[in-house]
Amino acid sequence: MTTEQLEGTKVRMPALGESVDEGTITRWLKQPGEHITAEEPLLEVATDKVDTEIPSPVGGILHRILADENDVVAIGADLAIIVASSGEPVADAPAPPPPPADPAPAETAGTPATSGATTEKLPRIRRTIAQRMVESLQTAAQLTTVLEVDVTSIARLRAAHKDDFLQRTGIKLSFLPFFAKAAVDALAEHRVLNASLNSDVTEVTYYDHCHLGMAVDSEKGLMVPVIRDAQQLGIEKLARAIADKADKVRTGTITADELSGGTFTLTNTGSRGALFDTPIINQPQTGILGVGAVVERLIPTRQDGELRIDVRSMAYLSISYDHRIVDGADAARFLTAVKLRLENGFAPADL
Repeated sequence: MTTEQLEGTKVRMPALGESVDEGTITRWLKQPGEHITAEEPLLEVATDKVDTEIPSPVGGILHRILADENDVVAIGADLAIIVASSGEPVADAPAPPPPPADPAPAETAGTPATSGATTEKLPRIRRTIAQRMVESLQTAAQLTTVLEVDVTSIARLRAAHKDDFLQRTGIKLSFLPFFAKAAVDALAEHRVLNASLNSDVTEVTYYDHCHLGMAVDSEKGLMVPVIRDAQQLGIEKLARAIADKADKVRTGTITADELSGGTFTLTNTGSRGALFDTPIINQPQTGILGVGAVVERLIPTRQDGELRIDVRSMAYLSISYDHRIVDGADAARFLTAVKLRLENGFAPADL
């Protein structure tokens, strides 16, 4: 019998992404004495960016748990010991009983608070979102500018080519990649909105690339995966990237690295029918673009000097920006550039 078989294999907290130095154990999926195979999920860990499962590095018997549920554990710290199935019987080794865990909100009705009310513990991701939203508002002087855009030409382009696009790519052609492309192109000329301020507000960093954050709604809460070097992508590749990131968020397979490093954020508030919103900046970025629902409305237009009333596909764009570095005129110029791109800039060849 080898020394490793006697002492077991230590399971350590793995790297969980860039700038992540610790994680919170939310649930052990195995208990001491239970058999586990290599790469089988052993425990669940939450960070400020993502919840993830930690697989066992080896197969064997879970001999001892070294960190309890709800413990905050540093990267590289010991979590558990796994012994080979042929090693010493686990029953002869002292193992602490599993600690009582706070049940997940989805698995409990909560604690009765008052008549007709229920009190539940907020999940870690919801607490993180709450903390970051408040911190963002307390950090930046945030203001929102709203502009209306006519996307009738894009609506017609989609209607004419969406079936072919779906057959060719396997992806539904929505309005979102058009909004993303227009925003990314406009940022090249309006760099103050593709930038970040340092904490002392003494330096600003302007980015030549655009790592585009895409706000995604999920059962666990809002997450913002990042599409890197979005300035290099056309409509099809943006549509693929958006669909891929959204799927990873909703299936719980997104990694912490995919949720960091954004330079500008786009949020599709219209996906649930909202006309417009005043989104909160994702710090330390200087801007976030909200896209409202595309709706058909009667709009007065002029052709050959005559006033006409036409049915047009309209949407509101709202840019929230950090007024410490971005002025209202900067925001308005950016929105105008996005508007012009959306109203005049796309053709079948772009698909």
